[in-house]
Amino acid sequence: MAEYSVIGKRLPRVDAAEKLTGQAKYAADYSLPGMLWCKVVRSPYAHARILTIDTSRAEKLPGVRAVITGKDFGGWTWGFMPTTRDEPPLALDKVRYMYEAVAAVAAIDEDIAEEATELIKIDYEELPGVFDPEEAMQDGAAQIHDYVKNNSSVEYNWSFGDVEKAFAESYIVREDRFRTARATHGYLEPPAALAYYDPSGSITIWPAKQSPYFHYRHLAACFKLPLSKVRVIQPFIGGGFGGTKNDSLAGDFCAVMLSKKAGKPVKFVYTQEEELTTSRRRHSMIVYNKMGVKKDGTLMAIHSRVIADGGGYTAIGPLTMYLTGFMTTLPYKLPHFKHEAYRIFTNNPIGAAMRGHGITHTRFACEIQMEMIAEELGIDPVEMRLRNAIDNPKPGGMYETVNKVTLKTCGIKEAIKTLSEDPIWRDRDKMPKRDGNIAWGVGLSGTSYLSGARLMGHQSCGAIVRICEDGTVNLITGATDCGQGSDTVLCMIAAEELGVTLEDIDIKRVDTAYTPVDPGSYGSRVTVLAGQATRLAAADAKRQLVEFAAKTWGVKPEDIEIKKGIVSVRKESKKTMPFSRLARIACYSGSGAVIIGNGYSGYGLEPLDFRSGIGNGGTSYSFTAQLAKVGVDMETGQVLVTDFVIAHDAGRPLNPIGAEGQNEGGAIQGLGQTIYEDFIMDKGKTLNPTFMDYKMPRATDVPDIKVIDIITDDPDGPFGAKEASEGSIVSTPPAVVSAIHDATGIWLKELPITPEKIVMALKEKGKSPK
Repeated sequence: MAEYSVIGKRLPRVDAAEKLTGQAKYAADYSLPGMLWCKVVRSPYAHARILTIDTSRAEKLPGVRAVITGKDFGGWTWGFMPTTRDEPPLALDKVRYMYEAVAAVAAIDEDIAEEATELIKIDYEELPGVFDPEEAMQDGAAQIHDYVKNNSSVEYNWSFGDVEKAFAESYIVREDRFRTARATHGYLEPPAALAYYDPSGSITIWPAKQSPYFHYRHLAACFKLPLSKVRVIQPFIGGGFGGTKNDSLAGDFCAVMLSKKAGKPVKFVYTQEEELTTSRRRHSMIVYNKMGVKKDGTLMAIHSRVIADGGGYTAIGPLTMYLTGFMTTLPYKLPHFKHEAYRIFTNNPIGAAMRGHGITHTRFACEIQMEMIAEELGIDPVEMRLRNAIDNPKPGGMYETVNKVTLKTCGIKEAIKTLSEDPIWRDRDKMPKRDGNIAWGVGLSGTSYLSGARLMGHQSCGAIVRICEDGTVNLITGATDCGQGSDTVLCMIAAEELGVTLEDIDIKRVDTAYTPVDPGSYGSRVTVLAGQATRLAAADAKRQLVEFAAKTWGVKPEDIEIKKGIVSVRKESKKTMPFSRLARIACYSGSGAVIIGNGYSGYGLEPLDFRSGIGNGGTSYSFTAQLAKVGVDMETGQVLVTDFVIAHDAGRPLNPIGAEGQNEGGAIQGLGQTIYEDFIMDKGKTLNPTFMDYKMPRATDVPDIKVIDIITDDPDGPFGAKEASEGSIVSTPPAVVSAIHDATGIWLKELPITPEKIVMALKEKGKSPK
């Protein structure tokens, strides 16, 4: 095993000092002289035709500098694919969800801008709405977009093997209906941006975006500008996880258009209520799952039918629905698989990406259904999983699923075995099953997630390593750290490859005028893809430096070693120098040299074909097994989660303390969506649009968490790394639901599992106390 100087060490984040001292600047912290404030006018209806918009009173209000409506954008729309670009910056002919943006104003301060919005008169013709996706699919349902039938936003139908034959040969075939909730990303920083459309015809914007190059392209297309005229300068990001931090939204476009009209910088900051009522959220999905197994528990076939509430526009929906199915063939061997996926337009807010994107829903259904079947067959849950789990391929080998997903490493068996030896699982039969009203239970799950997510377009990352003459290093990349700690990991990769310390590396925020174009922070791709680019760039710079060292000492370049900031000749202990001296030699030799290393990644990935469901959605795959211990109050239905144990195959964690934190954070998000979180809706209106009413886990709700690293050293990741966080948001719901079943004897198939649902299920089963 290689010995590393930086990789694998528990190092603090490189941005920690700025954040802890309050020096980090977020989008809402930026301002410019003469700046105006943008406020948005929103529809009071979930579905309505726009008849007239009168902005004259707002335009006359002192302090107002510009007013815009949808017509100002000339009919331009955006979306994930050319065929699904159905969302205008401001509604044009009609509104499709409640509080959709219809007009916007720019004024000299926030109060005047807010007052101006109230002076804009809009006449609507309210239309019938449809709020349930299964109802929206029916003939005769209100049509939300005219370009599709039966409100079908996205539809996939895949079939691998012979599913019907496999079901006919199965000992048990089980069919169940599962449902997952609408959920918010929960970041504390709401959407915000400062934009300036300058007299030269260029846009500069400081937005809260975790994938700034998405936004860069959207703005260029919307304002018909070359990309060289759009500059996105990235502030620190106050949490991401997808949603509006990964996509553009009305305020972004409005701030730029208002700046263009007024000739001044324009800033907007959504309120948290605007974020919680209008912005993108996790899809609610209905999963009809059919599973067949042999008498010994061997999986034969799965047929899943997924119906997602897409809300008013398509957004990133094609990718969401692809993700619901392509990884169902992991982490267990599955010879026959059929998947139907339907994303349906409704008059609810838009469904989009969120951590664990797409996979959380179907993995929850499959894990719980497998547990149900194991119970019916009398097979231990660990044994059931081990019989079906994919083996770790031998070095140089590969495992291929029925839909041609390929694995070079797989730690799921080791993870499950590791948890089976943990005292929480091993001694579960010895613990008291009942303590007064509290019933105790332990649950297990085994799941998978992708690394280095692929899309249909640009997916390569770039990095530049510049060696300064004093031996310090500038790392330049377009990859975004939106809170996950990726800047630290990229600096560690550069330091390890160059042979210097972490303190020698400096990384700056993304600026599209200078940093290499990058796909963005989503799908656990930054460490894998930007990490590979960084390692290659550092190796390129090191190669150049080594040539100067070899020339200085009259040896071959391959004889030179750089480690911990010291340059030396192998087997010649007297020939050493500090890295800083080598940098000066290189930069000042002859007429002087500029040492710049370049690196580009991509692994030669071909664009995905979503409609076939065949092939890899990522460069590699992480595997997670998780234990959960819970106590359930059999009288009130209240759930107390006391322990999580997470065994996670991340290949090799490059910064273990960061990987642990990400696993813990993902697990707590998963806990919230399992037993607390859900947007309560009434005909398109969000009834709990504050964090007082939208229940999320508090610090006191966090269980004891132990993270165990399963080391597999994936050959396609830099220094063996794979995904290290999204796996735990996928593994948490089935582990907790299984534990609740172990405690109560009831199976619950709709998230979140609230106390009310538990009490109702106990009453139906006749188990609640009198």
